[in-house]
Amino acid sequence: MMLFNRRTPLWACALLALATPAWGNNGYRLWLGESQDLPAVSTIEMSGDSPTLRIAADELRRSLPTLPTPVLLAKANDPALASLRLDTRSMGAEGYRVQRANVGGREVMLVTGTSDVGVLYGAFALLRHINSGGDATQIALASAPQTKLRILNHWDNLDGVVERGYAGQSLWDWWLLPDYKDPRYADYARANASLGINGTVLNNVNAKAESLTAPYIAKAAALADVFRPYGIKVYLSVRFSAPIEIGGLKTADPRDPQVAAWWKAKADEIYRAIPDFGGFLVKANSEGQPGPRDYDASHADGANTLAAAVAPHGGIVMWRAFVYADTDPDDRAKQAYTEFKPLDGTFADNVLVQVKNGAIDFQPREPFHPLFGAMPKTPLVMEFQITKEYLGFATHLAYLGPMFEEVLDAETGVRRGETVASVVTGKADGHRLSGMAGVANIGRDRDWSGSTFNQANWYVFGRMAWDPTLSSEAIAREWAAQTFGKDPVVIDTAVAMMMRSREAVVDYTGPLGLAHLFASGHHYGPGPWISDLGRPEWNPVYYHRADRNGIGFDRTRTGSNAVAQYAPSLAKRYANPKTTPAEDLLWFHHLPWDYKMPDGKTLWEEMVHRYDRGVSEVRAMRAQWATVKSRVDAERWEKTDTYLGIQEREALWWRDASLAYWMSINGLSLPAGSAAPQHDLEWYKQQRFPFAPGNPQ
Repeated sequence: MMLFNRRTPLWACALLALATPAWGNNGYRLWLGESQDLPAVSTIEMSGDSPTLRIAADELRRSLPTLPTPVLLAKANDPALASLRLDTRSMGAEGYRVQRANVGGREVMLVTGTSDVGVLYGAFALLRHINSGGDATQIALASAPQTKLRILNHWDNLDGVVERGYAGQSLWDWWLLPDYKDPRYADYARANASLGINGTVLNNVNAKAESLTAPYIAKAAALADVFRPYGIKVYLSVRFSAPIEIGGLKTADPRDPQVAAWWKAKADEIYRAIPDFGGFLVKANSEGQPGPRDYDASHADGANTLAAAVAPHGGIVMWRAFVYADTDPDDRAKQAYTEFKPLDGTFADNVLVQVKNGAIDFQPREPFHPLFGAMPKTPLVMEFQITKEYLGFATHLAYLGPMFEEVLDAETGVRRGETVASVVTGKADGHRLSGMAGVANIGRDRDWSGSTFNQANWYVFGRMAWDPTLSSEAIAREWAAQTFGKDPVVIDTAVAMMMRSREAVVDYTGPLGLAHLFASGHHYGPGPWISDLGRPEWNPVYYHRADRNGIGFDRTRTGSNAVAQYAPSLAKRYANPKTTPAEDLLWFHHLPWDYKMPDGKTLWEEMVHRYDRGVSEVRAMRAQWATVKSRVDAERWEKTDTYLGIQEREALWWRDASLAYWMSINGLSLPAGSAAPQHDLEWYKQQRFPFAPGNPQ
């Protein structure tokens, strides 16, 4: 594949353009491909010098088309800008402004911020504006991040396997670090900085104690050195029992002075190697991980001990609220609220509680987690899953922007106008700390995320972490323009596919609020019949509760009463199936199969309709993609088409297996016009996939 550089003769570019419908691209360049507008770049100037400013200048030289004026990179406190009277307060520590200005008696395109990293973000904003079709003659950009912490969580193990990863091995070559720093690490940092992501947790939340030993601290320090000029801090997931496993203590009780001293000494050791280390992420008392409850201590006791260790260095602790054990047998969805709500106001000032978007586990659709709005004295970090554990792995096209938007825009009902986004940004309760975390979908695959369209989920997470009020459709459009070029047909087609894709996955895997119907362990494919696992909440039958009379989980007063964990106005709405949104109906209610839906269909008829609709949507997406074959480079078009073929086959498998099972329970026939499953139920039950990816054994 021929790659253009700035010295490539224009005649050669023209010949290649005639020979191919679009630029060749294996996906490595993400949304950061060099400008397709030839020839040359603008004049780029710097006032001042630092590694970060040099990176900003290099990015503009690499990718910015010619502008009518020189581009000047300068911090807002530069004396040369004094006459502009810039509003530095609105920029904050990381915000930027990009505007035409008269500096030193000449017109320039000014890229400025109060910090070097703010200037870098401004440079990327300028590139985003131009390369997504913005007017080069009318540029006035200004933005500041709405959340303080914008962090990727890598579920990467020390052996290179990525838990719930579908894009190859871990990006981090722990074996060769710290000696060899793969140039790809800098490209990873470039991509994150282009979105405003400012932190990365390097290792799996199911952490190994060894990640805190001296050799692995040195490896983390090597990565921190690469990421630092891009404004990215590194964090580590820690194993709560590390004081026992690598410290030689007999206990990990957080109230024990020896344990507290061990964590303090370990934090001091880390900060000597990584002076700007961000802090710790902790998964405790969940899925077999040790934690403070092993010692009859609280989550706050555990978090505050670690927080005291990192506080002198300016570090933070992100304590995950994803907890479930056999302590709340009537409804797993209630447990996080039950354990954390009483602790509101007891966490140290440098602790944030990290809460998944929904109360179960990253399902294709869940109502927002009831902890959002319920802990006003505690900063909460939103945890989204960018990798698609429950949405078809790498091969199914499922753009998650509408899901993120749906959750962030949800009103908590606690106060008028309060949304999940306002809680996450800290605005609802005036918190100094705020954050959004995303479980990364990044691996060593050449296209980073397993497919071109999976890159969009990394992109939309970063953009919404910066500003949760952004439109998922607008973000999809700017991503498509930067990824595929400025052909409006390709952009419109890609965006149309993306905006329907997640709903299609919901339809063929779990319509109307059904959830957690996946095969065990690897979560690949349907398994609604599974009922023989060791604990009730490990089994899909626990979640759908289908019987001859009806289907769904009763979370009203006659069932688990999980609705009571929401604000009264929402609890009242969710308690009545007539006022519960159809998309969440069976999440909150166990209803008869012949329950009448608003359009007159029975519940069963509506379920079948949605399963059929999901399959039809995938077929429509594939047909749409076929129309742009001549407009997209062959490599990415063919891989996407192949993946859409896999998705079509597996959507039909999901639909057929699910309907075969439901019919075995309810004894009903399919509505007229709906095709029978291709196989009998036993055939679907016998399917086995022992080596499905993303499921470390």
